Amino acid sequence: MSRRARRLAVFFKPTKYAFAILIAAFLLGGGGLGGWLKPDLPIAGSIVRMLFGGSGPDSTSPRAASASAGGAAGETLRIASFNIQVLGTSKMGKPEVVATLSEIIRQFDVVAIQEIRSKDPEIIPRLVKQVNAEGGNYKFVIGPRLGRTVSKEQYAYVFDANRVLYNPDSVGTVLDPSDVLHREPFFVQFLARTDQPEKAFSFWLVNIHTDPDEVPQELAALAQVYSIMKNTRFAEDDVILLGDFNAAASEMLPLGQVPGLQTVIANQPTNTRLTKSYDNLLFDQATVNEFTGSSGVYSIQDRHGMKLEQALEVSDHLPVWAEFSVWESGLGGGASGGRVATLPASSDASR
Repeated sequence: MSRRARRLAVFFKPTKYAFAILIAAFLLGGGGLGGWLKPDLPIAGSIVRMLFGGSGPDSTSPRAASASAGGAAGETLRIASFNIQVLGTSKMGKPEVVATLSEIIRQFDVVAIQEIRSKDPEIIPRLVKQVNAEGGNYKFVIGPRLGRTVSKEQYAYVFDANRVLYNPDSVGTVLDPSDVLHREPFFVQFLARTDQPEKAFSFWLVNIHTDPDEVPQELAALAQVYSIMKNTRFAEDDVILLGDFNAAASEMLPLGQVPGLQTVIANQPTNTRLTKSYDNLLFDQATVNEFTGSSGVYSIQDRHGMKLEQALEVSDHLPVWAEFSVWESGLGGGASGGRVATLPASSDASR
């Protein structure tokens, strides 16, 4: 069996795969993180089953990719990260804000969302329903409520099911018995929908929101998380960290010590006031060479004709994104590797 065939077999046999990742990651060890990754199936899995009516989405018969409403089309996927500041009942009670959020999400094929604060389990379903109001086919995967205080948060992925598949039993959160991370990363494996699934781009997304008071130690922990994900990839070397790091590219020293790991966004503000750079996507340019070189920060003010005060009602963060070929590099005419920013090997930057 070829390496590519093995990779597809793993993707479409999630139960066996979930068991294997537990064993392999445990054997590899992981220092302060407890040494392994634990799929959070009892929590995330139940939400997935609820959303898809008990059977999960069709992950065995990929259809040809089709354009999402307003998003990337055809040969590329746009993957974004968006901290939707304090997403809850108050924000969802503002029709203009919900309309803007929905329009933003429709520009992308996968959006990793941070800072879902509400205890109401219908917040994300309501948002996705609005996203699909114009005929889209977006779905979501959501993680458990995380945090050390009463103010807990959830991560989610909202994705265009016409453009990507996901592996239901790959859904999980990092097990962190030493409590190094305030909000443990939430990871999912995706596969681009094409008419040739054996050549399609498959990838892991690892969603993160660091604690602004504990950035250095959390970035060091994330370096361990990334290394564990890479070392337990089961023939999958495309791992992308994305989220709100509460650090600019020049301040990510611990992650900069991971060989090959680089940022997409550099020297650009990612908050709505355009004063800070906190949000990013990171990956190894040598292995994730499906990256087309196209990336950016989505300006809510410019794209939606808003004043600053209006944009701040949507979020105090801006979406950040990167574009990737739908074809696995070397297998289907995928784009050659694009340019990403080099992380510092050393830095005297202070917060």
